[in-house]
Amino acid sequence: MDASEFIKKNNLKIKSRVKLRVDGADFEGILLPSQDFLQIKLDNGYNVGFNPELIKSLEIIATPEEKIKAKQAQLEQDASLPQIVILHTGGTIASKVDYGTGGVSPSFDASEIVSLFPELQKVARISSVFVSNIFSEDMRFENYAIIAREITALLKDKPKGIIVTHGTDTMHYTASALAFMFENLPVPVILVGSQRSSDRPSTDAMLNLVNAARFIAKTDFAGVAICMHSGLDSNACHILPATKTRKMHSSRRDAFRAVNSRPIAKISKDRLEYFGSYPKYTGGELKLYAKFEEKVGLLKARPNISPEEISFFQDKAYKGLIIEGTGLGHIGISEAKNKDNLKALQSLISSGCIVCMTTQCIFGEVNPNVYSTGRELKKAGVIFLHDMLAETAYIKLAWLLGNFGKEKALELMEKNLRGEISERSILEPLPSE
Repeated sequence: MDASEFIKKNNLKIKSRVKLRVDGADFEGILLPSQDFLQIKLDNGYNVGFNPELIKSLEIIATPEEKIKAKQAQLEQDASLPQIVILHTGGTIASKVDYGTGGVSPSFDASEIVSLFPELQKVARISSVFVSNIFSEDMRFENYAIIAREITALLKDKPKGIIVTHGTDTMHYTASALAFMFENLPVPVILVGSQRSSDRPSTDAMLNLVNAARFIAKTDFAGVAICMHSGLDSNACHILPATKTRKMHSSRRDAFRAVNSRPIAKISKDRLEYFGSYPKYTGGELKLYAKFEEKVGLLKARPNISPEEISFFQDKAYKGLIIEGTGLGHIGISEAKNKDNLKALQSLISSGCIVCMTTQCIFGEVNPNVYSTGRELKKAGVIFLHDMLAETAYIKLAWLLGNFGKEKALELMEKNLRGEISERSILEPLPSE
């Protein structure tokens, strides 16, 4: 008898909570769709499968309908633990597989979150706030403002910290945006994502979310950061600087890395290790600057780039442009067929657009003084942004133009405001372990 026949014979419902006895041991968890082996999800997040022929007894603890009623009951939490708010914006981490439909559905209720991540109850009192449920690639500047205003409102209740669940693809953009938007942030605001949904056996959601909560509970760090796996098989996470972090892999659990910088800390169940100094709250009124200029672009330099591509930003009246240049910050302007690129840049800058240069290399910084190309670009008015990430530069320029105007943006783009420019670039990221 295979598992599907066993389920049918015993009138079992998928998503029921069951207790099995196999070889003298008891196993309790959520019944999953099964074909050959009967699969249940244990409370620790892992899936296990059993040969139906070896199951000595089976007890139904709760049907899906009874579980829903239980979730609606008041969640009991330890009043002595710090309060942490989980603010949901969407992404894989805020989702679970709906085994009734086969799709992925959002999970936002605090009791449901704690049921998926029971370890959270040992770390903090959890409350949950829904903001949005969108893919991270659909994030726009207006979404940053909504998230920031919700954080401001939540801070009135003085939580120990806030966790923002977010899709991983553009999480580093949102982290940069929140870092620039707030001044005098009194608590940690930690962005957390996952590469696999929360109830999959291979999920990274549990470790990322629980370690973010552990960090908030233990730290006096104040500001915005990202919490993600520190290694493929690690039980620890890195706390990563908001403006110096990039997604480096499309699917690995340890996809996020600090660039030209070190992680702020490493956090696991038993240990919190800092890698250097970090921002702390020293007082002052919380300030929020939530505007962004929409007319800011990001252009990747490459062979065969044309002046028409550069002129597009002038034709459309853009106010800012970040160029992701080659090497030390270059774009083709020297050879005969590329000389019109320089003219297009000069015209764009003369029109009032701020043009800044970053490097498309992962590590290192731009330098306009090594080659003639860089010197010509600097002479034309291009601003070179040291070791600032292109994504961070794009967010920073849009934020400065939105809140303070062109003159202030020109003054502040090359200045370090939120750790986006390193005093000394680090050649390699920290090893995973």
